[in-house]
Amino acid sequence: MAASLYLVAGKATDSVTHGFLPAAARLGLDVTLLTDRPSVHSRSYDGPVVECDVTDFREIVAAVEDEPAAVFSNSDFLQAPTALAAAYFGLPAKEWRAATRAKNKALMRRHLALVDPVFSADARRVPEDAPYPLVVKPREGVASEDVFLVQNALELSTRVEEISARRDDPLVAEEYLPGRLHTLETLGDGRDLRVLGSFRTTVSPPPFFVEERLEWTEPPPETPQVLAQLDALGVGFGACHTEFVVHEGRARIIEVNYRLIGDHCDFLLADLLGVPLFEQILLVHLGEPLADFQLPRRRHAIAEPVIAERSGTLTSAPGPLHLDDGPVRLSYRPQRAVGDSVDVTRTNRDYLGTVRAIGPGPDEVNAALARFRAAHDWTIA
Repeated sequence: MAASLYLVAGKATDSVTHGFLPAAARLGLDVTLLTDRPSVHSRSYDGPVVECDVTDFREIVAAVEDEPAAVFSNSDFLQAPTALAAAYFGLPAKEWRAATRAKNKALMRRHLALVDPVFSADARRVPEDAPYPLVVKPREGVASEDVFLVQNALELSTRVEEISARRDDPLVAEEYLPGRLHTLETLGDGRDLRVLGSFRTTVSPPPFFVEERLEWTEPPPETPQVLAQLDALGVGFGACHTEFVVHEGRARIIEVNYRLIGDHCDFLLADLLGVPLFEQILLVHLGEPLADFQLPRRRHAIAEPVIAERSGTLTSAPGPLHLDDGPVRLSYRPQRAVGDSVDVTRTNRDYLGTVRAIGPGPDEVNAALARFRAAHDWTIA
């Protein structure tokens, strides 16, 4: 009998639909998808889809009908309840406290205060002597949604009221951390934690923080500082995507996403490493030790989203593509379909799709990316 995997999901994502579900099939797993949005997932997955409140670990436990081999989620919001459900069945899992700290930015700052103190406060209770500029953001937000740089108390108050008109979850105001923005991609089995690599991230000009490009790079020399902070948070099992800045020899965490990198960079990472990355992550949750594989050398990679510049209806755009431009392998996966309504938000939600390119060096990759962009149209009317 095939081993049972219970995959816990909220909204449908390409990471699950085109990454983890096919990987589970290749591993021969019997997959049941638990979700609070069954109609959405049933359109792309023809296996069993069970509706339950995936934000409550008790409901996840109740929905499991056999002896599972793994309970797994790749959702930011569902790491803690999934970890608790897996622990109930005695399965390998992330430590639920670490998952909670990673998701809740106020808890993360509080827990890291002795390692790397960063000013952080409830956005409605910021003291007069706060170290402006500050970054106001949802305490448990994602995708740069409602994240703004503010220069003074008046700007802060204005942004808080503006954001609160759209959402009612808590907001935090944090010290702005200058420096070069990087990511750190890691995978752990509870004993060993392996650095898979790093991207340099280019973001839009202030006051917004839209990610405009991620470029593969060697992890910076300050990486051990990030690993020490992750260890202090208790992060060490499964995939983790950490964003941090480096400034004057100091590495400081911006946020910890205790899951695989998203926005199609997960597919780029898998292609670049040349390993079945989605399978490797599932195997860790099945109790297998980390596999031994070598990080790529003399290869360059870029993920570059196509970003909507105006609101309207997407009337033309390419579909999924894979092609070679000389020594550069290009892939494009849409995030919006022709006919979709687009409302510009100045967040990562403005992505129409992402171009991924892998080649021998930056010159070849940048030239191939430019040719790809020039050869295709994305029209919003």
